[in-house]
Amino acid sequence: MPLWQQAGVAAGALLVLAVLLRIALRWRPSRVLGIVAAASQETGIILALFTFWQIARILGVTRVAGGLERADWIWHAEQWAHLPSEVSMEMFMLDHERWLRAANVFYSWVHFPAMNLFLVWLFTRHRDAYPSVRMTIVLFTGSSLLFHMFLPVAPPRMLTSAGFVDEAVVLGQSVYGEFGSGVAAQLSALPSVHVGWAFLIAYEVIRISPSRWRWLIVLHPVLTTLVVVVTANHFWADGIVAVVLLILAEIAGRALRNALRDLRERLSGRRRREPAPDLATPGAAPSWTAPASGSATMVADPGPLGPDTERAPLSGPRSAAVPPARDSGPGRVSHGSDHGGAAAGVEDPGTPRSRATPR
Repeated sequence: MPLWQQAGVAAGALLVLAVLLRIALRWRPSRVLGIVAAASQETGIILALFTFWQIARILGVTRVAGGLERADWIWHAEQWAHLPSEVSMEMFMLDHERWLRAANVFYSWVHFPAMNLFLVWLFTRHRDAYPSVRMTIVLFTGSSLLFHMFLPVAPPRMLTSAGFVDEAVVLGQSVYGEFGSGVAAQLSALPSVHVGWAFLIAYEVIRISPSRWRWLIVLHPVLTTLVVVVTANHFWADGIVAVVLLILAEIAGRALRNALRDLRERLSGRRRREPAPDLATPGAAPSWTAPASGSATMVADPGPLGPDTERAPLSGPRSAAVPPARDSGPGRVSHGSDHGGAAAGVEDPGTPRSRATPR
């Protein structure tokens, strides 16, 4: 069974398992089941993406028209831009066979394992950042698939007229085999997913990880770019286009996440019930409760004095506007007068004070 079919079967099984575990969690919540369900779901999504990628690359073989011509155009455009010659770099590596074999091993065995290790690290150590990174991976890989399917470009090693050599075949290390067979289709040089994934891993590790050693991850995209060039699997332009697509995928991913968050907030706002009106809030009509009979009521602001109320003198040894209150017995509040101690007024505590209307 081809590799893409194995990945497709595994993806389907993992996604079904994730759905069943989600259903089981509703009946019996469990932290272990939740972790297994999440891991199954994410692994299934990645394998499904890998399956679609392989299918698209294989289908791209049927659209071989223009692949070699585009590769030749890229080669001449790079010469016009005075980029380092890929032919010269490959010839240098052919003189150092041990280094070239190591580069072929790196190209064959680091690409997918590096992404898998990165996703495992991200899921176990920084799960809150996992959804955003996954969206960027999907957008970048999906846009690369569109190029591979509708704009096939041959790798440099097929341009023998320009002096390139398919050294992986010469050394017996080719992962592609004959044209159109092997692990993946071969007319999918533009953009370089190897370079794109390497830069994605480096960017996300630097952005997310708090470790001071995180900057060492910069070596990964640097080595990957050099390897794909010296092995004649990609042009410089393939890596440049991959980085541009990665930047666009990151921007589009942020915009899409913001749009989805706004949509969820609007939907949740419609479902939320409006709270009952609170009479204590500003603008609500206050309620008045009569004081209990037999209780003393202290009024802080008695309001304007009536015409029959005697005012205290404004000057002299006792100039207080209202004399201090004296307790005249239980349940009674009286105000003494400066003129012979006559009572200025006695109130029944059970009767609400009424203010005299000025005339």
